[in-house]
Amino acid sequence: MSTEKNQNNFKFSPWYIYILAIALFIGLSIFNGNGFQDPSVISTSKFDDLLAKGDIEKVIIYNKVQAEAFLTKKALSDKSNKDVANDFMNRPNKGPHYIFNVGDIQEFEKKLDSAKKAKKLKEFDHKQKSDWAEVFFSLLPIIIIIAVWIFIMKRMSGGGAAGGGGQIFNIGKSKAKLFDEKTDVKVTFKDVAGLEGAKEEVQEIVEFLKNPEKYTSLGGKIPKGALLVGPPGTGKTLLAKAVAGEAKVPFFSLSGSDFVEMFVGVGASRVRDLFKQAKDKAPAIIFIDEIDAVGRARGKNNFSGSNDERENTLNQLLTEMDGFGTNTHVIVLAATNRADVLDKALMRAGRFDRQIYVDLPDIRERKEIFEVHLTPLKKVADLDVDFLAKQTPGFSGADIANVCNEAALIAARNNKTAVDKQDFLDAVDRIVGGLEKKNKIVTTEEKRAIAIHEAGHATVSWMLEHAAPLVKVTIVPRGQSLGAAWYLPEERLIVRPNQMLDEMCATMGGRAAEKVIFDTISTGALSDLEKVTKQARAMITIYGLNKKLGNVTYYDSSGQSEYNFSKPYSEETAQVIDKEISDLIESQYQRAIQILDDNKDKLLALANILIEKEVIFKDDLETIFGKRPFDKEEIVS
Repeated sequence: MSTEKNQNNFKFSPWYIYILAIALFIGLSIFNGNGFQDPSVISTSKFDDLLAKGDIEKVIIYNKVQAEAFLTKKALSDKSNKDVANDFMNRPNKGPHYIFNVGDIQEFEKKLDSAKKAKKLKEFDHKQKSDWAEVFFSLLPIIIIIAVWIFIMKRMSGGGAAGGGGQIFNIGKSKAKLFDEKTDVKVTFKDVAGLEGAKEEVQEIVEFLKNPEKYTSLGGKIPKGALLVGPPGTGKTLLAKAVAGEAKVPFFSLSGSDFVEMFVGVGASRVRDLFKQAKDKAPAIIFIDEIDAVGRARGKNNFSGSNDERENTLNQLLTEMDGFGTNTHVIVLAATNRADVLDKALMRAGRFDRQIYVDLPDIRERKEIFEVHLTPLKKVADLDVDFLAKQTPGFSGADIANVCNEAALIAARNNKTAVDKQDFLDAVDRIVGGLEKKNKIVTTEEKRAIAIHEAGHATVSWMLEHAAPLVKVTIVPRGQSLGAAWYLPEERLIVRPNQMLDEMCATMGGRAAEKVIFDTISTGALSDLEKVTKQARAMITIYGLNKKLGNVTYYDSSGQSEYNFSKPYSEETAQVIDKEISDLIESQYQRAIQILDDNKDKLLALANILIEKEVIFKDDLETIFGKRPFDKEEIVS
């Protein structure tokens, strides 16, 4: 059985061809095309000497030009002939032992006749040797080289796979993978949870492809393309697959980077080939993922002044989408999370007629996404999906899929038979904060400082109306942080200044607690400072929420300003911005210090519980501070 298995697992490797070619070259050099012997070439005078001594037993003359001499047994034992006594495998050499040119054939035959009469030669004979054999053996090395070269070139050309896929001969062919509408694409809109608005827009594209006459009969034109824009992991590629599955049309899928190659003109050639294939199979869909790889704005950040291959590819794409040659019934879908860097010519109507924004899911859509990813899991019967959706604000579809997978791994690690609520909470903590590092060595003094810092965050956020409600606090190191506090932020569509200020004050609560208790500060607030600095800069320079600067924004939504070397404001304004940012952060820092001074005893009590338990929850804060008056649930009750 094992022998049969080994035979079935045998895989042909191109290295076998190379080894065989090398072996043939070695064999030809050893055998020299004359059997297994290695006879020595001698002169006619040397042959005459051997013939005179009676050392020659037989002579064969080929084509009256060349002769082979066979020595007698006595002559082979002589030291003068020891080089030809044995063959290359050290076996007795049966001959021929010497080869030489005969010269004048008549004189040579007379010489052999005389030797035969004198009994110094046993026999001689004439034979014909075919010339084609010599020609073949002389050309064999060249034939082998050509054969190996053709084999290598075929390997490099990708074996003639569909759509090109090659390296040398097919380099200008499109690398798009064709998904057959009947067998390959199984994803439909039922498999895409959430994204109701985006699904509604792409559903119309599906209708165009299924029943184009419904729209064209009224004089309307089928849209040329749709651009899916949104943060990473929100389901843009999945939505495109669902369009292909619903429309039941050929679907060409490739990445923007597949057009870019080190050879000049390859990208444009691949674009032409892609649209040619799609036109042949129309109606069809072309999906270009990460189109910003080739669709970036032209003329930006190009200091070389040379011909840019990426720009040539983009120009060809623009021409194919809306040039003189009309590609009827070919719709282009593209996805990117960097729509701000795309070329304006690519974004205009007639090319990408529609921009579909695929946003992060809200709480209702997160519930739907959880239900999709929970289906293959073995979970407890009473799992609250609404609770999971509430615990994951700001999570994308890919993040939720990761949470479900991580929860299953955690449950398996703990030898559970089903995934429960705690596994999902641990998975969220693992993804947001990183892996717990319980073996990290932390001194008692450092542990107290971390506890005071995290308790400061918890205290200030509990006392402020618009700060996010606390879920839990831990001083167990996770990832790169020594401690962490988990909040459940309210999902808002607009944010007011007082809400942003409360969040900044709560963020500064950690450093403020160190100042209140120890009268000194540490480096532990780095991430807090980074967060509040970004918030303060956004309030002043983006959202126009500063009285001194007024209703002014320096934000460029087109993304073109990132290539500029100059700032969109003067040096005097820059100084004002820097001062306002500093004053804003400092005011919230002092506000946090004041809140903690007023609640110093409660802060210390909370820190002591945190040192003892290492992890505390909302219930522990209610025991110390009482019910939070700002909670909406409490107000309703």
